[in-house]
Amino acid sequence: MEKNITHISSTQIDPVLSNKSILVDQHGHQETEDQVLNRDLKKRHVSMMAVASALGTGLIIGSGTALQRGGPGSLFIGYIFTGILLLIVLFSLGEMAAFAPMDKAFSGYCSRFCDKALGFAAGWNYFFNYAITLAAELAAVGMIIQYWRPDLNPAIFITVFYVAIMIANWFSVTLYGEIEFWTSCVKLITLAICYITCIVISAGGAPNHTTFGFQGWRHGTAFLPYLVPGSTGKFLGWWACAVQSVFAYNGCECIGIIFGEAPDPRKTIPSATRQAFLRIGGVYIIGVFILGLAVSPINPMLGQGKGNASASPFVIAFKTAQIKVLPSFVNACLLFFVGGAGNSDVYLGGRSLYGLARDGMAPKIFLKLNRNGNPYYASIVSSLFGFLAYMTASSSSAEIFGYFTSAVSVFGLLTWINILVSYITFYNATVYQKVPRDEIPFRMWFQPYPAYIALFFLCILTFFNGYNAFITSFDYKQFITCYIGVFVYLIMIFGYKLYYKTERVTRKTARLYNYTENVISLDEQIGLDEQTSSDGKLSV
Repeated sequence: MEKNITHISSTQIDPVLSNKSILVDQHGHQETEDQVLNRDLKKRHVSMMAVASALGTGLIIGSGTALQRGGPGSLFIGYIFTGILLLIVLFSLGEMAAFAPMDKAFSGYCSRFCDKALGFAAGWNYFFNYAITLAAELAAVGMIIQYWRPDLNPAIFITVFYVAIMIANWFSVTLYGEIEFWTSCVKLITLAICYITCIVISAGGAPNHTTFGFQGWRHGTAFLPYLVPGSTGKFLGWWACAVQSVFAYNGCECIGIIFGEAPDPRKTIPSATRQAFLRIGGVYIIGVFILGLAVSPINPMLGQGKGNASASPFVIAFKTAQIKVLPSFVNACLLFFVGGAGNSDVYLGGRSLYGLARDGMAPKIFLKLNRNGNPYYASIVSSLFGFLAYMTASSSSAEIFGYFTSAVSVFGLLTWINILVSYITFYNATVYQKVPRDEIPFRMWFQPYPAYIALFFLCILTFFNGYNAFITSFDYKQFITCYIGVFVYLIMIFGYKLYYKTERVTRKTARLYNYTENVISLDEQIGLDEQTSSDGKLSV
């Protein structure tokens, strides 16, 4: 049978998905694909979400535990180390997404450039990542509320936030974009207040008139030993900070899913990707450095000997400096961090299920959209994992939050690994297939060497993520939460590959442009009619 689509010049076909995909059957008939997400996010939505959408409990709460374990020096260096790895991941993702944007989440890139078995595992791994992160964010609600009212059951406030998040994800993605935009604004303003106040405290401008400065870096507290004494303990303290920073950074890659509903991907994606410098350097790294200036790592309110790590370290800094009103005000603002992050978790988890269903790796019911263009069945299933947060009703919120943190960290590391593996195949394919450099809208310097280096260190982080389960004595709870994700991930890869006998994608067989023999995805501005000849074939 004669193919209905002949070779299409790469210079004539813009590798950008349109708002709707054009399907071409064996007879050259065209039809519009149903159940395709709309590109209704505005450029300001994408830009703001690129900077602040991932800001959540990892930075505002989890950094306190890391500071107490490793000290300000270990915390600062740990965030720099993982921040550099994340930058490489984001720039690699941005290069792929700018050239071939997809609305199938990260699993689409894994299936397209590596192996469908990897795509299956990556998609479900990312879904579980955000399903459990939702529970962690809701558990943090209880931690924040207990700062004021430790006598109240946290389940009351978890329910309020839970219902609000589910309602917000019923409506159009435009509403989601607006909520994220304004929530992100509140997050950045709150962080600005926290950072400026911490600088004032360290300089002695607080009501207690105590110049704190670099006191937390002196007297042997810059690098604290953790679990064991001596140099080994100090290294473990730094490693604890590096592992915790993974949870803090978790979600920064979510911009890759948002790209699937972003306008004008060739311009929007490179711009949003470059803003990763601002997010990682200006928000995270500078933030933990300033925190180390204002809070002593041996402050008893950080949990030293009491297990009370429920309050934000920034709030602890204000309280220690005897600043009235501001601690409660900032603690209230932190609820925006939790609410915004929880809202993103349902959105991202739902889009992950949607992407899996697009690739036939999840039930087709997850493709169904409501009248607002939202894959609501996928969003509902994603939100169901929030019920795990009610575990805090019978156990310590801080303890449950710690378990969720360990589980989510390994899911996040596996996602970053999947992105890099996909990128390396993508890069090799562009070289082998001789894709012109000017056709790739965005490219990171010195690739693919940074991708290989980052992949190596991320594998090390993943393997030793649960180090504290083996030090001093075996902690089976910590071992399970740190490694169950890895075991499930490997089972999904090999199980899918053995069952479906999938073939690995090579640099020769990788499909770089958004068309196949029977499917073409083009921007509506291409002018399809002008490229269609009289016999119904697309030609050069």
